[in-house]
Amino acid sequence: MEVMPSASLALDLTTAFRTIGAMNENDVLNLNGRVALVTGASRGIGYEVAQRLATEGVAVALGYLSSKDEAEGLAGRIRESGGRAISVGGDVSQADDLKRMVDSTRDGLGEIDILVSNAGGAKRLTLDEVTLEDWEDAINTHARAAFLLSQMVVPGMRERKWGRIILLSSLAAINGGVAGPHYSATKAAVIGLMRYMARAFAPDNITVNVVAPAFTMTDAFSRMGDERELERIKGLIPLGRFGRAAEIADLTVAAIRNGFLTGQTLLADGGIHPH
Repeated sequence: MEVMPSASLALDLTTAFRTIGAMNENDVLNLNGRVALVTGASRGIGYEVAQRLATEGVAVALGYLSSKDEAEGLAGRIRESGGRAISVGGDVSQADDLKRMVDSTRDGLGEIDILVSNAGGAKRLTLDEVTLEDWEDAINTHARAAFLLSQMVVPGMRERKWGRIILLSSLAAINGGVAGPHYSATKAAVIGLMRYMARAFAPDNITVNVVAPAFTMTDAFSRMGDERELERIKGLIPLGRFGRAAEIADLTVAAIRNGFLTGQTLLADGGIHPH
């Protein structure tokens, strides 16, 4: 004979589930007090991501290569508004610089809870034009930087049982893109790295995702061609316009806030893929 739970037991279970749900939701949605390292944060997508994280109460280390004034300017504005921020310079293609950026973040803000590996870029080249130096630079800037940064921050995340890692890739990793084989191949490597880490570290409450934009209007993208070429590229986009850095940043922060999202490649391409 089936035994039905009593009304009081059902009520107790409902209350328990609601309590657990509220606790988990608070843990997932509340980023206040967390510490983030965002590379390539002096302009473009990284700049917008850093601003948004700061408004969520996250202490932000803004990585930059050469745009020191822009990075320090944003860090200063965040501090003036009551937040915590520092700028950390370095070349992400150099292992020693990456370690220095991580160490500076820990010394200035505390242990890193959120990593956004955003810095990147490459010259537009055909297969015949790509030199070994171009290839190695693309590998080091995109795939190796994401790997080394993750290797440095994951142990602390595992110890604290909380972490968020976002790796910036590109639609070029999926459809080949227009920048060249060195760019598309190394951006594809980033997706492979994400898939491994997402599965490996999920038991430690660490989520790992890729944000893959396409044709986003940043300074670097605007230098890819003349006005006629940019209009041609725009014609490939079903939405009929280029993406905005702010839109990619919104997606990035949403992925950071979502504790149930991991192992995903989030395309922001105006409808190009799979068309």
